[in-house]
Amino acid sequence: MIVDDELLRDVRQYAAEEGMTFTAVVHQALRGLLARRRRLAEQERAPLPSFGGQGLQPGVDLDDSAALLELMERGDDSA
Repeated sequence: MIVDDELLRDVRQYAAEEGMTFTAVVHQALRGLLARRRRLAEQERAPLPSFGGQGLQPGVDLDDSAALLELMERGDDSA
């Protein structure tokens, strides 16, 4: 594994300033990274709005984007 020289210098300097070992700084950084990742994964996602109704209208095929675009551009409810 090759680590950027500037990054190594920065970590060593940080460790010295904080009175920590290089290894302790790396462990702390990795724990923080993984904790942030877990928090993001656990955050409740904003609920998508729903508007009730009966689902797709007859004739609407979500797999046919051209036909769907045509129906939306037409703007009527005759689908």
